[in-house]
Amino acid sequence: MIATRPRPQTQSRSVTILGSTGSVGCNTIDLLLRQPDAFRVEALTANRNVELLVEQALALRPRLVAVADESRYAALKDALSGTGIEVASGAQALVEAAARPTDWVMASIVGAAGLEPTMAAVRRGAIVGLANKECLVCAGEIMMAEIKACGATLIPVDSEHSAIYQSFDFENADKVEKIILTASGGPFRSMPVSQMAMVTPAQAVAHPNWDMGAKISVDSATMMNKGLELIEAFHLFPVSAEQIDIVVHPQSVIHSLVAYVDGSVMAQLGAPDMRTPIAYALAWPQRMASPAPRLDLAEIAQLTFEAPDERKFPALRIARDALRLGGSAPIVLNAANEIAVGSFLAGGIGFLDIPRIVERALERAPSAAPQSIADVIEIDRETRSRTLGLIEALA
Repeated sequence: MIATRPRPQTQSRSVTILGSTGSVGCNTIDLLLRQPDAFRVEALTANRNVELLVEQALALRPRLVAVADESRYAALKDALSGTGIEVASGAQALVEAAARPTDWVMASIVGAAGLEPTMAAVRRGAIVGLANKECLVCAGEIMMAEIKACGATLIPVDSEHSAIYQSFDFENADKVEKIILTASGGPFRSMPVSQMAMVTPAQAVAHPNWDMGAKISVDSATMMNKGLELIEAFHLFPVSAEQIDIVVHPQSVIHSLVAYVDGSVMAQLGAPDMRTPIAYALAWPQRMASPAPRLDLAEIAQLTFEAPDERKFPALRIARDALRLGGSAPIVLNAANEIAVGSFLAGGIGFLDIPRIVERALERAPSAAPQSIADVIEIDRETRSRTLGLIEALA
């Protein structure tokens, strides 16, 4: 369920971090190290960054560390030899790490790879801090049904969804008129389309406000991240697709808003630092200190807003189309985007090719809705293969 009532927290909270070496994982660990008596770490997982994973493990002393890339197992085991920390590898090891008994799980594995581990945490009724868009984009109905059936608690970690969560009156949801996701507009908000055709990967990952990984930074530059967040918000909150608006707010100070039928608009503000929404989720239902910079409105002086340009950033329209189509369309949207972004970062396609390839992939989306996580994974696999074919044909 989406949590609406506090649970008491009377002792140190046991924590597992899925994706500890990514941006969200590292920020989570920064908070844990600042309050070592408040948390006990059960497990840390990573994809293949063994060096950083070992550093984290030595600092936090979890019971288990797991790396998805099996070729990195020997290096991990050797580095932690004699520490008493259990070591594992492979995709199933990440699922087993998520299934271990802990109070709270950070689900921050990027991409569809995070689906099965996150579902494992949900199925044992954990509090899940969700920083993986793909879980709800690809399997929103399945996951929300499982959350309800298993008594799990979902706390969104994306700054936008955290802001809505903190401002949304769940007990009077019928009085919500709409929710408004804010978008920075990315690094190319003011750039002419003709120049965007020449954008390099280095330019695309240089986000003006946020420190994020390469894939997410490119999604921000195309505004596909906001399209994915729109689909995620549709599953997280009891509103229709028509009740979800997007506004460009370059300063990234207002993280999102909730408008009510009486004309009131509730907003959550803060400096653009992911440690704020992570701290909210990590300490829920309490609050904990965070080292994030404090907001000084007088220093900022001006906050500006504008409507998104969907002709310049077609990813927003494409994502709305995927949500409207339903079925497997959001899975295809996400998988095709991941492959297209990866190809762009590798120099295989141009920046403006990303939404074009995604839209072409959507034209071939199966109409049947997935009935299980296995179905989601198979549609994801097939879409990735087809999208690689589309990219090869473009070359």
